[in-house]
Amino acid sequence: MTRKQKRLSVILAGLAFLGAAAGLTFYALGQKASYFYMPADLATASVPPGQRIRLGGLVEKGTIVRGQGATVAFSVTDKQKSVKVTYTGILPDLFREEQGVITEGAFGPDGVFVADSVLAKHDERYMPKEVADGLKAKGVWQESTN
Repeated sequence: MTRKQKRLSVILAGLAFLGAAAGLTFYALGQKASYFYMPADLATASVPPGQRIRLGGLVEKGTIVRGQGATVAFSVTDKQKSVKVTYTGILPDLFREEQGVITEGAFGPDGVFVADSVLAKHDERYMPKEVADGLKAKGVWQESTN
């Protein structure tokens, strides 16, 4: 093997290694990705039971029902459609009716969204970007002026 061939083989081996590392990284990130949906978006999307997604919107007024222990049932709405959600755990302090929320989890076989985490807005001017953009697109939410 000439010096030129050795150099070329080292460069090709390095590129193959970098390509394999990048491929594994993208594969791992793809497995962790959870897509964001608003309740009205779910009517047109085909989300199979068990697939992890993020569901965002407003907590529908009058739907919070506290069950046994730390189990809570409520509905997330975008003022067009609603999705029933169950969550077992401690809710954020700012979780309340008609506030922006993002839940992460999957649909159960009964069609109820089973959340494993709930994120709520943290002050009066902030709403999660995905929720605000979705509600603005539907003409339901406007930014506060203060």
